Amino acid sequence: MLENDDHHGSATLRAIAVLETIAGADGPLGLVEIMAATGLPKPTVYRITTMLMDAALLIREAEGKRFGPGPRLASLGLAVLTHAVWRAPRHAILKSLVDEIGETCNLTLLDGTEVVYLDRVEAAWPLRLHFQTGSRVPAHCSASGKLLLALLPTRERKRILEALPYSYHTANTLTRRRDLELALKRIRKDKCATDNEEYLDGTVCVAVPVDNGSRRVPAALAVHAPTSRMTLAQALECVPALRLAAAKLADALPE
Repeated sequence: MLENDDHHGSATLRAIAVLETIAGADGPLGLVEIMAATGLPKPTVYRITTMLMDAALLIREAEGKRFGPGPRLASLGLAVLTHAVWRAPRHAILKSLVDEIGETCNLTLLDGTEVVYLDRVEAAWPLRLHFQTGSRVPAHCSASGKLLLALLPTRERKRILEALPYSYHTANTLTRRRDLELALKRIRKDKCATDNEEYLDGTVCVAVPVDNGSRRVPAALAVHAPTSRMTLAQALECVPALRLAAAKLADALPE
């Protein structure tokens, strides 16, 4: 019985090693790359990836040769990041930033073609937008979404750009891939993105990356305000404060 338990535990750890390898990669991985990273033989990797795909923890690229995180794994990651244990220090940093600049700030992650609100602190104004933790907005017309898209590895960014709906929301929404790609090129250089009334009329937003020193940018920090209180130029003046808070938030995110 003990031997069976040990074998089961070892098999579980091997599956976890494959998940960690794929989740931490810059893009989808093939069998050979997974074998090299984990030290596991090809039959074992093949068996594990098949099992994980059946459980929706992994997905296979269109050509069927490379593997990426599946929807169930993405949901699990979001659940961990929104857990109270991780949320408390992040929320305190966001609250301090909102107290400093006087407008709503949020922390977001990219999930496919959408941005997910990981945390948010509202400013104490009668006029404000209410987005709860877990709310989603299209990536192509949000400052955080464009920032996170711009900083993705090329292969992964192209895959998402092909899947984006390019839905229309305001007269300023970028609804053509060519226009979005030009914007992303500038954003990659500046490490800063804006939403100039692109998702909602009468609102502006500026976002900066929350970079934890790894090769991937895990999150974006943004300030969001109605144009009746803050112009886009004024929002851009908040970038230094945003970058300082982003550095603190990077330390508060799990590895």
